[in-house]
Amino acid sequence: MENSQAEIFEPVQNLNKAFLLDYPDDAARFLEKLEPEEVAGILATQQPHIVARVMDRMSPGSVTAVLKKITRDAAATILVNMDTNISITQLNAMTPREREALFADMDKRTANEFRTLLDYPENSVGRAMSPEFSACSRHLTVDEALDLLRRQETGNIKHLFLLNDNMQLDSFLDIHQLVLADGNVKLSTLSRPVAAFVDVMDSMEDVIEKLDKYQVAVMPVVDVNHKMVGIIRSQGLIEALREDLATDMATMVGASRDEKALSSSFFAVKKRQPWLQINLLTAFAASAVVALFEGTIAEFTALAVLLPIAAGQSGNTGAQSLAVTMRGLTVREITMRHWFRVMMKELGAGFVNGVGIALTCSLGVYLWSRSFGLAVVMALAMIISMTIAGTAGAVIPILLKRFGLDPAQSSSIVLTTVTDIAGFMSFLGIATLLSSMLVAS
Repeated sequence: MENSQAEIFEPVQNLNKAFLLDYPDDAARFLEKLEPEEVAGILATQQPHIVARVMDRMSPGSVTAVLKKITRDAAATILVNMDTNISITQLNAMTPREREALFADMDKRTANEFRTLLDYPENSVGRAMSPEFSACSRHLTVDEALDLLRRQETGNIKHLFLLNDNMQLDSFLDIHQLVLADGNVKLSTLSRPVAAFVDVMDSMEDVIEKLDKYQVAVMPVVDVNHKMVGIIRSQGLIEALREDLATDMATMVGASRDEKALSSSFFAVKKRQPWLQINLLTAFAASAVVALFEGTIAEFTALAVLLPIAAGQSGNTGAQSLAVTMRGLTVREITMRHWFRVMMKELGAGFVNGVGIALTCSLGVYLWSRSFGLAVVMALAMIISMTIAGTAGAVIPILLKRFGLDPAQSSSIVLTTVTDIAGFMSFLGIATLLSSMLVAS
């Protein structure tokens, strides 16, 4: 009998696995109709990455309900495998004690990364939002939505937010509409467009402006992928926000604040001088690289004319890469887990841009100098230095963040050093190697 049950059980598990893998959206909609205990039982036999793929497509409330029905170590494993932004939404809805219990079952690096992502900047919407909200797929019927809300043990709510197939904020409806509507009616036919929403990284000034403008009682908060992560409650919040902003203005030139346009000269010097001194040291490092090729420059003086071009182009490439990466880190679009993917993207972009610039630059150099060798040196230097600079612009802020440093404060100085050295070294190094192709001055 036991063998017979095992023979039946294994094919069923394989069918479940195939369904979850091949049709994660359909699986998510099906599982949302079941009791959380049933869902936990079905998913318990599957691999974490398969479970995470399906739960990424379930409504936030359904995910919360299922996580409560599984063991703590299983919940921790699933959260690690889920989309980072969705995991943060779930962790944000927990109590500090619940979060720390889950972190204890994760590796230290992942737990620290989650703690960092949960710590929203001061004066940001993430600090003020409430993680308690109700949302579900716009394709559900009224009866299905009511059953879902009952299973989630939803508290006192006035609005139900609707999500599209990608679990992104789509529309909303009032709860009283849900109660009075026919049970077979689709939620999408009752819904209304969302008048206004804010990003989790927006400033509180943006919240005040939109609350004043739209006069809404509840405003949804979304992340960089337009997935809902919380709500800002009540029009009465405006006065409290204004008081906080007034306090911020009174202390904006304090030691913990960044320099403002009208800060005192002494404050500006205190903030800028240390970094200017560090920048001076890095400039000496770049100059030392140039000094290594003093003989080559003396023999081929045209190199001195073209040297700023090599350094300038690598600097611009690095700055572009740094800006995109910093924005991604700031708005939580990327985390330290994405370092390799970001690095390879910027490496590829730097190489292709380097080839494009090399073609233009080498043509200009040839027309100016009538030296084929010098044009080749310039072309190769552009490709190499811009590839290095693009890669450095992506890796440096992520590395600084990994070691607990402020990437916004330190990245540009480190990057300037790398791009200057890369530009000088590639240009002068290649010129030295290919000196037989150059015409002495």
